[in-house]
Amino acid sequence: MTADNVVGLLVAIALVGYLIAALKYPERF
Repeated sequence: MTADNVVGLLVAIALVGYLIAALKYPERF
């Protein structure tokens, strides 16, 4: 795992988590 791989993985997880949160709690967005 290189630094770029770790950063990309964190960004992907953050985006997926944000989308799930937006779907579950639409009143906050």
